[in-house]
This record gives sequence, structure tokens and C-alpha cells, in this order.
Amino acid sequence: MKYFEMINGKGSYNKRIIFEDISFGIEKGDIFTILGPNGIGKTTLLKSILGIKRLDKGEVLIDGENLINLSYKAISKVMAYVPQVHSYTFPFKVIDVVLMGRSPHVNMIDTPEKKDIKIAEKSLKQMGIHHLKDKEYSYLSGGEVQLVFLARALTQKSSILVLDEPTSHLDFGNQIRFLKTIDKLSKEDLVIIMTSHYPDHCFISSDKVAIMQNKRFIDIGTPDDVVIPTNLKKAYNLDINVVKLNNGRKICVWE
Repeated sequence: MKYFEMINGKGSYNKRIIFEDISFGIEKGDIFTILGPNGIGKTTLLKSILGIKRLDKGEVLIDGENLINLSYKAISKVMAYVPQVHSYTFPFKVIDVVLMGRSPHVNMIDTPEKKDIKIAEKSLKQMGIHHLKDKEYSYLSGGEVQLVFLARALTQKSSILVLDEPTSHLDFGNQIRFLKTIDKLSKEDLVIIMTSHYPDHCFISSDKVAIMQNKRFIDIGTPDDVVIPTNLKKAYNLDINVVKLNNGRKICVWE
């Protein structure tokens, strides 16, 4: 039994089937990346994984427990979510946004304790943005905001991180630093599930990859086995070659 499993998952939106026959399992310490073009249903799949959307068919299991048997508070203790798009509400300081990650662990009327602040500050340091802690997050760049929300997810102290296109608003340097951070986090026995538009990134920080097309996974396995020209052609309708660099890492090149 895997720590996290989806078995024969089927999901819809406005009565339209978005995905079906989706099955996969992940162990603690694994990074699982879901690739696929825009509009293919990756975000809807993530929301079903999180329990935000109920599956039409199938089940999600966390350490053998069916997700539908867990309360929202219980789910938030084991799963943290970083969405692709963030809407600014109030001009909170960065430290206050990150501290919101402690909400599953405190009562509604309680204020964060010293231990909660310590956890939040550690998360900020992990993401390299501790120097921003007293700034209003609404004035930050898109990339900085993404790092703030990842720090909030880490502060939640969940065993599963679910990330929707986490590198989409980051510049090239921050993309690489982010992926290396994700790789380090997986070594702390976290399960990391994320979507991406960048097949190259799978060779940097993924243990398992799935390519989504036509409502299903057309392939699932290791990056070396899945991120190959034939699968990339099916997914993106482009001739994409996979080239090995002198350092052994692979990259994807459009022909």
C-alpha cells in the first residue's frame, strides 16, 4: 500500500467529464509531476486529490484512509495546497500570510504562539525570503508571492504538498532554486504532487511523472521512461527531442 493513492478516479466539471480511469500511488519522499497542455484538466485533478471537488467515481486514500471520511480540518493537517493564482485581499505582512498556515493547528479564537512564529520564520528561511517578512505581500513580485505561499504551505506542517504550476511565475534562476528546494523537502519524507508545463523540470526534481491527455494518463513512470519524444508528441503535438548534456542531465529541445 502506498502512502497516497488515487484509484480509478473520475472527475467532471459542469457535467463534462474532465478525467477518468486515473490511478497512481506515491510513497513518502516521492515527487510526482503531472505534465500536460493547458486546459487538459490538471487543476481539476489536483482539486479532487485535495477533496475540494468530490470524485464522480473512484477513491483517494491517504495512508489507507479514504479521503471522504476525513473532515476539512483533518485534510488540511495532512495536505497543503499552493494554487496557481493568488488573489490579494488585505495588505497583510508576509509573516502574517505565512502564519496562516498554522490555522489547522490552532483554535479559531486563539492567536499564534511563539512556537507557531518560529515554524513560520523557519519556512521563510527555507524559501530564502526571510528578509521580506515585514513587507506587505501585495507589493511583492509574482515570483516572490509564490515563494510566500509555499512558505505558508510548509508552515502547515502537512505530510503532502500539492502544487499547481509552482514555477509559472518565477524567473529562470528562481525556477531552478525552487526545484532544488522541492528536492530537499522530499528528503524530509514529504509527498509532493505538482503540475508543470516544463518537461525539463522532471529531470531536475521528479521521481515519478505522468503525462495527461484525452482525460487520462497516457503514460506514468520515471522521468527517463516517460519524458520521451513519442509521449511529448502525443501531449503537445510538437516534435520535441530529449538531449543528454555533458553533465548527464536531460533537456527537451523543440525541433
